[in-house]
Amino acid sequence: MREAIRLANESVERGGGPFGAVIVKEGEIVAGCSNSVTLDNDPTAHAEVNAIREACRKLGTFDLSGCRIYTSCEPCPMCLGAIYWAGIDRIYYGNTRRDAAEADFADDFIYEELSSPLEQRRLPIVSMLRDEALHSFVLWKGKGDRVAY
Repeated sequence: MREAIRLANESVERGGGPFGAVIVKEGEIVAGCSNSVTLDNDPTAHAEVNAIREACRKLGTFDLSGCRIYTSCEPCPMCLGAIYWAGIDRIYYGNTRRDAAEADFADDFIYEELSSPLEQRRLPIVSMLRDEALHSFVLWKGKGDRVAY
C-alpha cells in the first residue's frame, strides 16, 4: 500500500492525478503505476487500469487470478469493472471515494447512473441495429477455437 501511495504522491509532483496502484502476485510486485489521464490525454489512464495493463503484459495473460491490487483510493466504477474483468482476487485501498470527492474527484454520479434505468440516465443510451449486431455473437458461438474470458 505504501508503494501505491508513493506512486500517487510522485504522480502529483509530475503533473498527473493523485492516484497510484500496485498489483502483487505471490508476494512480489508485478506492476506499479500512477494516474496519467492528463499526461497521456487518455481518460481511461487511471492508476488501476494502467497497472492492470502493465501486469498483463508482464505476465503474458489477461487473467490476473492469484493477484491482489493495492490502490491509493477506492476504485471508481471503471476501475472496479476492470479489476473484476481481470480476475484480481482482492482489493486493498487507502482513501475512500468520499475522500476523493472532497478533493474534487466525484465518481458517485457514475455509481448513481449505473443504478438508474437506461431511460433516466443523463447520457442517452440508444440501441441500434441489434439484429445485425447479433451476427457477431453467432460467429463467436460457432467458433470452436475461441478463448473464453
